[in-house]
Amino acid sequence: MPADAPTILATSGGIKPGRRTRLAFSAMTDYAVDLSGTTGRPPRVCLLATAMGDDRATLLYLTEAAQERGFAVSHLALFPMPNVDDVTELLLAQDVVWVFGGSVAGLLAMWRLHGVDAALHAAWQAGVVLTGVSAGSICWHVGGTTDSFGPDLRPVTDGLGFVPFSNGVHYDSEEQRRPLFQSLVGDGTLPAGYATDDGAGVVYRGTEFVEAVAENGEAAAYFVTTTGNGVVETRLDVRRL
Repeated sequence: MPADAPTILATSGGIKPGRRTRLAFSAMTDYAVDLSGTTGRPPRVCLLATAMGDDRATLLYLTEAAQERGFAVSHLALFPMPNVDDVTELLLAQDVVWVFGGSVAGLLAMWRLHGVDAALHAAWQAGVVLTGVSAGSICWHVGGTTDSFGPDLRPVTDGLGFVPFSNGVHYDSEEQRRPLFQSLVGDGTLPAGYATDDGAGVVYRGTEFVEAVAENGEAAAYFVTTTGNGVVETRLDVRRL
């Protein structure tokens, strides 16, 4: 059963160190499954680690985490070639598509090269919930801040644009993120957008913001825009999962 509207949960969370596995999915990812409306069977979750170059160890750790959580797990890999004949068919068969962090610039380039961008759009329109962390959050937006090019953050402005906002991730944990995001919105490099502390996420239904959520007691989310008086950052009400 797909979500009843195109749904994105864009996060700076959803994954954590595991107790018996290297990684473990957390409450934010469980919420993505809830948003899909899946009941009565294991949720079908497809993992994408394109931003990590489809690193085999990363995919193994994510798959172990998904199995431990009781997900019916699959993955899409593009290196050294796509691992399936029909990417759209794979993604349309899912309840949730979960995208890991890494190089958002590299992720976008590879997705466009192999038509994954169009396949993801089709899945989103069909009610498959799109979610992920860091690069797996920025990608759904017009753009954001990235370390894809080096340790000094730079803007990325060619996101998929499924929602018409920019996105700031790791807003509280990486010192360059907040000032650069505000500066880029302020000078028009990026449109107004939503930013998340580690452990927080924002939900969109269609292209509209619905709510901010968090999987811990401290994480916050923000809306950053410009007015006649400059850049304005508004802390949002956050629902704790």
